[in-house]
Amino acid sequence: MNEFWIYFKLGLTHVLDYNAYDHVLFLTVLVAAYTFYEWKNVVGLVTVFTIGHTISLILASYDIVNVSSSIIEFLIPITILITALYNLFTAGKNNNSRISILYATTLFFGIIHGLGFSSFFLSTTGSKGVEILRLLEFALGIEAAQLIVVLVVLILSFIFQSIFKFSKRDWTLVISSIVIGLVIPMLITNWIL
Repeated sequence: MNEFWIYFKLGLTHVLDYNAYDHVLFLTVLVAAYTFYEWKNVVGLVTVFTIGHTISLILASYDIVNVSSSIIEFLIPITILITALYNLFTAGKNNNSRISILYATTLFFGIIHGLGFSSFFLSTTGSKGVEILRLLEFALGIEAAQLIVVLVVLILSFIFQSIFKFSKRDWTLVISSIVIGLVIPMLITNWIL
């Protein structure tokens, strides 16, 4: 049980680390268009994202996939930018018809973000071929941290939409625009020539 908490906490703190704000930015923009009333979609998206992480952690751990960290560090802000742009173009529109596309892209983006986690995770375990149980414990920590981030975003959304009378569309536009402003320097820093 003690080992469970070690890997769970490792996943939890890795997402909540202020140096890993790219993950927080992605989660923020991923759920910016949702409210508490749409919690099933929010939990579904976050879980699909975690499944993507876990798949890539397993593939990297067993040396099935090995992608240059510079490529991953460039692709991560690209996933954030694409998600933010999606929000800008769909803000205020009914997205229920496109939810399956959103789930598929979230899974794919989870795989990319998970490859970013894989080098960190493998450096902490010290070896390839890590036990599946450790990977799942780490993934549970990531999922818990993601749900914390999402809860904070949804609370802020509720406050701004209820108290300050932002429309859902305006909230989505503002948050997505802020995230785009924060992700552009990341793109420039990680640009691949």
